[in-house]
Amino acid sequence: MRNVTETVKQLIIINILFFVGTLALGDIAYKYLALYFPENPSFQYWQPITHMFMHGGLMHIFFNMFALYSFGSALESVWGSKKFLFFYVSCGLGAALLHTAVNYYYFQDGLNTLMAQGFSKAEILAVLNGKNNQQIIALLNGADLLNFVSAYVGTAVGASGAIYGTIVAFAFMFPNAELALMFIPVPIKAKYFVPGIVLVDLYLGISGKSIFGGGGIAHFAHVGGALFGFIIMWYWKKNQFNQNRWN
Repeated sequence: MRNVTETVKQLIIINILFFVGTLALGDIAYKYLALYFPENPSFQYWQPITHMFMHGGLMHIFFNMFALYSFGSALESVWGSKKFLFFYVSCGLGAALLHTAVNYYYFQDGLNTLMAQGFSKAEILAVLNGKNNQQIIALLNGADLLNFVSAYVGTAVGASGAIYGTIVAFAFMFPNAELALMFIPVPIKAKYFVPGIVLVDLYLGISGKSIFGGGGIAHFAHVGGALFGFIIMWYWKKNQFNQNRWN
């Protein structure tokens, strides 16, 4: 790939290898490498790292890797490999942190509602782990039930959180760079485009809606990656972070 920097190239290769591996191993790979809720028996301590190299489909990995190539190479060219890798992984971990925190809120909200009705936590977890109990399920409905169950049994995969942090950093570094999108014919400056897409993700995460009518998008992971990217960039700018310490 022309003009791709070394660390970005290695990250893309690792993501592709993980993707090919999941095609061969299927659900087994997702069971051990996707990010589960910490109280789920399938949670493992390495998942906050490994989930950012997993993807749910060809288009998912294609758009993430294209964004990594487009924005990450520009940043690594300025920062160097060590600083970029630190930033990228930190944003991925930040995405996992906010995603898990929001899921914890949904889980505790549903758990407290059910425990107030006299059910024990052990009974509730037994239902979530596959022992059906319609009496318990009937006490939650609609969005409350969906959020509660999804928080516990759902998984998160993808580099999107780290990618969102990367594009936030790109907007910091190159605010007037014009970005051309397939579905918007007019180029938009990075300083306007990046806050716009983060706000859209925040709205979709809070409202539970989807632009394309589908589900399964971890909007708060996107927001978490962007938020951590912003915090790191703000800290570095405020403290005039020394580039030489990374070389």
